[in-house]
Amino acid sequence: MSLPIIFCIDDDAQVLRAITRDLKGKYREKYKILGTDKVQEALDSLLELKNKGESVALFVSDQRMPEMDGVSFLEKAMKIYPEAKRILLTAYSDKDAAIKAINAVKLDYYLVKPWDPPEEKLYPIINDLLDDWECDYHPVFKGIKVIGYQYSNSSHEIKDFLAGNLVPYQWHDITTDHEGAKLLEVNKLTNKDLPVVFLEDGTYLSKPGIVELAAKIGLNPHVERQDVYDVVIIGAGPAGLAAGVYGASEGLKTLLIERRAPGGQVGTSSRIENYLGFPTGLSGAELTRRAITQAARLGTEFLSPQSVKSIEQKDGYKKIIMDDAEPINTRSVVITTGVDYRKLETTGIGDFTGAGIYYGAAMTEAAACKDKEVYVVGGGNSAGQAAMYLSKFAKNVYILIRKEDLSSTMSAYLIDQIAATPNIHIKPKSEITEARGNERLEELDIINVDTQQVETKVADALYIFIGAKPFTEWIELDIIKDGKGFIETGRDLKTYGDFNKIWKQKRDPYLLETSCPGIFAAGDVRAGAMNRVASAVGEGSMAISFVHKYLAEVK
Repeated sequence: MSLPIIFCIDDDAQVLRAITRDLKGKYREKYKILGTDKVQEALDSLLELKNKGESVALFVSDQRMPEMDGVSFLEKAMKIYPEAKRILLTAYSDKDAAIKAINAVKLDYYLVKPWDPPEEKLYPIINDLLDDWECDYHPVFKGIKVIGYQYSNSSHEIKDFLAGNLVPYQWHDITTDHEGAKLLEVNKLTNKDLPVVFLEDGTYLSKPGIVELAAKIGLNPHVERQDVYDVVIIGAGPAGLAAGVYGASEGLKTLLIERRAPGGQVGTSSRIENYLGFPTGLSGAELTRRAITQAARLGTEFLSPQSVKSIEQKDGYKKIIMDDAEPINTRSVVITTGVDYRKLETTGIGDFTGAGIYYGAAMTEAAACKDKEVYVVGGGNSAGQAAMYLSKFAKNVYILIRKEDLSSTMSAYLIDQIAATPNIHIKPKSEITEARGNERLEELDIINVDTQQVETKVADALYIFIGAKPFTEWIELDIIKDGKGFIETGRDLKTYGDFNKIWKQKRDPYLLETSCPGIFAAGDVRAGAMNRVASAVGEGSMAISFVHKYLAEVK
């Protein structure tokens, strides 16, 4: 944690050196002493310090300065740091002006120059002021700060992106948070500029796009695209991360591309309790963090957030065409793009997505659900994990399912936990027919599919975890997919009539190989996948062994 600041300003360089020397001699272990002889430089520095999250404990300002008198400076400084204590340095002839300033700027003390000896005329005064300041001092969060509306889709996208990439940030809801409003005011920003992201270096972005934000926080590294990679992995869920670990560890030049945030759906899970080796469970974010650290340590390069537009083949190489049209050359590809939650096509759902209605993202918005009525749609493990996490905050959590119970869709350990949680309620045979509200979700119409009876319920938030569709629409090569869009691999390809027209190799496809030689699929995007974290990790690891076999053929 950085030290609070004592900030000095005096246009007389000799006086400035003397006051900073005396302050450093006494307070340097607990405070950072900063000084300048220029008023505008001081005001610019204060704004930068405020945006960085630094704390100012005390201002020491000279009264007679050519650019601006001390009282006027302190009036401006108060708007940036209203809690800081204020001392005015005056000549004996300026005592009257100093006394008047006590009311004008709530001056804490005026100090007549010179203050020798400081042990008698300086330190006792400052000790009292700093003791008083420390009683109300709370360290300010240092890091990325996001200011916006709680029920804003653009604000939600930024929060979800940062959380998904494991980037710490502090959220300020402009409607309830004084500190967020103050940051806007001192930077001459208005609500029309929201959302605003303040970065660690004190700069800010207004209404940033995800790629712009990623570049500013170091999540969009430069890739030497003229190089030829041994394997490019598309998608950084559990399968992709495992492929990255094994590819790099086995000496392959490996690149991992992620369009949004690592971890996939697993990355948003609040607690995974059936993954081997973690008897007390672990969060999806923690599993993701460990995997990214491991892959990076072994040499995997990351490119995120970047989307792949298509894959092309030329002269035995694969070309990964990015959204920015720049190609990446590789000898093999592993597709691990996973699945997305299906959209709930119900009246009003689209109107409030990001404004009370969310797909996944239970951890990102959970704190805003304190003492609220929350609904979860879905009966799988992701829905159950979200309900358990939300129950720590919400007054009530209601799980809506179309079936009679959860036994056929959810793991037994989760069913038992839900049954033992008094504020989680199962609503079987239920569907949503309409979502309503003004600027955010406020009500849901819920129908019983057997009786057709409709109830209108107060709803502060709705989290949707229904089904899954593979993220494969972008693939244009002759890669065979099943009727639902999942990628077919291995011997199952032979059941398709077009297979013999496409596959011209003398051998059969490897177990995880697609109908395009050298392009593999692993994890949930693959037809017949088990939809479990452990199986995805296993497939991602196994894919690399088939990559080795393929590369040995084409050398």
